[in-house]
Amino acid sequence: MWLGVLGVAIFAVTLPMTRLATGTVDDPQLTAWFIAFARAALAGVLSIGFLLVTRSPWPLSTQRLPLFMSLLGNAVGFPLFLGLALRQVTSGHAAVFTALLPLATAAMSAWVLHQRARLGFWLCAGVGALLVASFSLLRAHQHGQGFGLEWADLLLLGAIGSAAVGYVFGAQVTPALGAERVICWVCVMALPMSVPGTIVFWPEQEIRTTSWLALGYVGVFSMWAGFFAWFRGLAMGGALRVSQVQLVQPFFSILAAVPLLGESLEVMTLGFAMAVVVVVFLGKRLSASPVTTVAAPVKGDA
Repeated sequence: MWLGVLGVAIFAVTLPMTRLATGTVDDPQLTAWFIAFARAALAGVLSIGFLLVTRSPWPLSTQRLPLFMSLLGNAVGFPLFLGLALRQVTSGHAAVFTALLPLATAAMSAWVLHQRARLGFWLCAGVGALLVASFSLLRAHQHGQGFGLEWADLLLLGAIGSAAVGYVFGAQVTPALGAERVICWVCVMALPMSVPGTIVFWPEQEIRTTSWLALGYVGVFSMWAGFFAWFRGLAMGGALRVSQVQLVQPFFSILAAVPLLGESLEVMTLGFAMAVVVVVFLGKRLSASPVTTVAAPVKGDA
């Protein structure tokens, strides 16, 4: 659980750092496409060094599909959707949506790893989703856009779904490969795509130093070092159980945005974040002692 908390603390700063890297609509900095590719490329270079130093063997054929699915979720989908969304909304706004990530991860665990949860858990999942939708509708109304989901909100939902896919498939092969090797192989497998993408989308205009530093954070910590703790925690404690430590992530993100971005602590944002967290906590309690059928770790070829 503590490894999960450490990973979540690192990931929580991803929102304000990504916002700092992308800039705003009025003051654009790095594009979401460049951030997605560049952070994966940076993590890929670090991963090559780690795998060489530790003399890690190549992944077995049965491990490559889960690694590829983790690549799509963590190295492509999440950073791309998040970067596109944070150009339009604050990191505090995005943090309310990330409060749904524990439920999304647990739901993906139930589907992929066959970890069953009781009815109360799924009822709470539905309530949590309704709370986030209500928050989005109220925010849109406040901004004079009527009652409707913003495009950025749909992008945030895509980011959450992508992260859940990446987390669970990465956790699936962690018992066999080890947490560090899982994220390293994910980043190395992404290099044929991330390096050309970084070159193609390299910014032509002058970029602020703070945006480059923010990119460095999401490349070194959000895309690489954070997963050392996170995947190991998911594997040791169970993805459905440990994923619930993400309850604290939205608050870490909201608090980090104050000194990094100068965002204010809005009462409505904090209120909805707290409500979603309470619902997720209740879902965890209601699903206590579920009947669990855990998929066996992916093994090598016979």
